[in-house]
Amino acid sequence: METVILAVVIAVVVLGALGGLVVGSRRKKPLPPPPTSVPDITAPPAEPHIGDEAETPRDEARRTIEEVDLPDGSAPVAVEEPPVLEVPEPTAGRLVRLRARLSRSQNALGQGLLTLLSREHLDEDTWEEIEDTLLTADVGVAPTQELVDALRERVKVLGTRTPQELRSLLREELLKLVGTDVDRAVKTEPEGRKPGIVMVVGVNGTGKTTTTGKLARVLVADGRTVVLGAADTFRAAAADQLQTWGERVGAHTVRGPEAGDPASVAFDAVKEGKEMGVDVVLIDTAGRLHTKTGLMDELGKVKRVVEKHAPLDEVLLVLDATTGQNGLVQARVFAEVVDITGIVLTKLDGTAKGGIVVAVQRELGVPVKLIGLGEGADDLAPFEPEAFVDALIGD
Repeated sequence: METVILAVVIAVVVLGALGGLVVGSRRKKPLPPPPTSVPDITAPPAEPHIGDEAETPRDEARRTIEEVDLPDGSAPVAVEEPPVLEVPEPTAGRLVRLRARLSRSQNALGQGLLTLLSREHLDEDTWEEIEDTLLTADVGVAPTQELVDALRERVKVLGTRTPQELRSLLREELLKLVGTDVDRAVKTEPEGRKPGIVMVVGVNGTGKTTTTGKLARVLVADGRTVVLGAADTFRAAAADQLQTWGERVGAHTVRGPEAGDPASVAFDAVKEGKEMGVDVVLIDTAGRLHTKTGLMDELGKVKRVVEKHAPLDEVLLVLDATTGQNGLVQARVFAEVVDITGIVLTKLDGTAKGGIVVAVQRELGVPVKLIGLGEGADDLAPFEPEAFVDALIGD
């Protein structure tokens, strides 16, 4: 009997212990979340706790990505949003829009000539002053003599000279010097093939790489697609700079290793341009020092290698308008190595030497096609002779 009672007591103790374990395990389980209540939109926002940091949209996006389970079980990968592309200004009439900036910087030439021509008596001393004004503006000796001779003859025939008559006279003669019957379009649409190939050359410091980037904007503004070739491999920042210009307008940039073969980069740029079916390939070359024959020879090599794909449609020489006669020396040397087809004059807004337009055209026998009038992204303008001369002589 005692044995039975002892067995019952042990069973009761064991059952009690097991019951305690079950209750304890149930207490450790988390309670279900409370039902979501509808927020009161009329209530003021809760005050933030001191030390709390607001979650930025980027943090929220990152948190959301981390909570998503990918089908294959791999770690989530954040995808960067594509950059917002810029919309360049239309090129039509761009020089007219920049006329005020140009006229301020060229005032010494145009207004100086009008002041001298307005004198009551135009003696030899006055004509010498007119010549000096033109030469100082880098018009060049031969063009200056032509203009002075034409002005002498027309003033003699005109007799009495009103300010308006003088302005018209000067405008007509300057337009003759600058030239209005020249094709100044940048050739980018070769017949029967794509892409058009444009090579940009010039010495260091003229704004060559920047000009190439701005030219890409000009082409994109006109509805063209562009590939950029960063063949200036000797300057570490050149490729990065050009790529930044391209990314702003959606132009692909082909680049090679630093100090690599420029001709190879140029060749690859044209090849990729053809594969992508773009309209134009712009090739930025190194800033060749015109005093080093070896470098100039390499520039010729770039041209020859590119032409294994197709002939160059344009070779644009970038010149700094402030360098004057030194710029003409550079122009002559470049013209001996590659067939220059057009001139780009930069920094024309910062000098009163607008006559360089006339001088460089006479020197090379090729037209000025583009001019740079500032540091802005859209301050590269197609050259328009009428707008340029109007800016020289003012209103």
